[in-house]
This record gives sequence, structure tokens and C-alpha cells, in this order.
Amino acid sequence: MTGEETGVQHEVRDHVSYLTLDRPEALGALTPEMRERIIRLLSEATSDPDVRAVVLTGTGRGFCAGADLRGGAGTGERVAGDVARMLRVGAQRLTAAVLDCEKPVIAAVNGTAAGLGAHLALACDLVLAAESARFIEVFVRRGLVPDGGGAYLLPRLIGPQRAKELMFFGDALSAPDAERLGLVNRVVSDGELAKTAGEWAARLAAGPTRALALTKQLVNASLESDRATAFAAEAAAQEINMMTADAREGLQAFVERRSPEFGGR
Repeated sequence: MTGEETGVQHEVRDHVSYLTLDRPEALGALTPEMRERIIRLLSEATSDPDVRAVVLTGTGRGFCAGADLRGGAGTGERVAGDVARMLRVGAQRLTAAVLDCEKPVIAAVNGTAAGLGAHLALACDLVLAAESARFIEVFVRRGLVPDGGGAYLLPRLIGPQRAKELMFFGDALSAPDAERLGLVNRVVSDGELAKTAGEWAARLAAGPTRALALTKQLVNASLESDRATAFAAEAAAQEINMMTADAREGLQAFVERRSPEFGGR
């Protein structure tokens, strides 16, 4: 299927992979085909040396309104184990694909990010939000338990009490309030969102790609590690990274008192 058919547009430009959820009539609600395309494109970004950063955004008034339930998902008779299996191979794989991508991923949240859509954004390494963006833990409104790793992500970002408040009430959180809580790195005007995301992505794409990948892994793992494990992982990452061309370039540039020119290797 083409990007137009799946609702996900894709372009690689200046070493940045741009993924755009393009279903404005449905506020970017994810179909299974869209989910699988995003997972595949993130995997390709990891393995493609020409890609050094990723931007994930949407079109229209919605970033992503969550999973598309208009086909009646969840209302039919099920066999025991169906729901857990569906989540493992679906929403959880999507969140994991963002967390495991070895290139830095920026979410440029252009509008409503609800349910799985909110978790897709919050799994990203950096989150930019337009002033009109809203984050909604919509599950409670449907009588559902959060999925897509929400109960894993939110407490790590803002603590358990704040996470429970958002998940228990399901109230819409404005972009400025999301920034205040620490869910968003920066709020910009709607008209500046794409420009700012491009500028941040360009800076990342010009950086030491392998060092950024290892840093991402260290930070993500640190939230579940004891000190000894974290220090051992840090030492191993340093050992690996010191063998890269970018590390050699960075050190040489320091000695020569010039700006480094990283090649991503």
C-alpha cells in the first residue's frame, strides 16, 4: 500500500525521516495498516545510515485520536486471550517501536493527542506541541484500561499521583499545562510547529548519531536499573562509542579548537 492508502505519509529529507499521520477527517485515528506502517518505518530508520533523526506529526486538527474504533472493535464476542494478544501485537508494539528506535524521535503534536495517540507522542524522545494541542487519557471515558504502555510511560514522566489524576478523570490537558507537568519539552504557536520541529531535527541529524542512540538507551534503561547496573551500562556504552568515527572527530575537533563535523558513524 502507498502512504496515501494507509494514511501515513513518509519522506526522508536532509537525513530526517518525516512520518505524517494524514487522516484529518478522523483526527489521525490509527487503523491497523497505519500502525504497521509506522512500526515498519521506524525499524527502517534504525537500520538506514542515511536517516539520523525522525519527526512524527499529523495533519489538520488532530495529531492522533487513538486507535480507530469505528469498525466496532471491542464490541463483539471474544475468545479468552484475544484482547491481551491484540494489545501485544498492536498498541504495545507501536509504543515499543518508538522507544526502541535507535534514532532520536521528535513528536510534533499539531492537535489532539488522545488515548493511544497521546502515548505515541509521549513515547518519543522530544515532544513539541502546538498551542492548540491537547492530551487526553480518554480510556476512562469509554470504561477502558489505558493501553499502549500508558501506565508505564506516564508515571515515569510525571509521577504516579499526576498520572492517576489524568487517567482517572480523563480531562483534556492543554499544551501549556502539559509543558508545566513535564510531558512536553516546548509549546510553540501553531504556525511555528513545523519550522521548530525541522530545526530540532536538523540539529539532531547533524549530531553524533551513535552517541545519541546509546544515550537514548542509557536514559530509558536507567528508569528501571539500580546504580550498579546503570554504571555498568554506561561504561559499556562508552567503550562502544569510543570506537566510532564521530567520537574520534569530536575529540580531534576539541584539540584543534574547531566545531566538529559529525558523519553519523
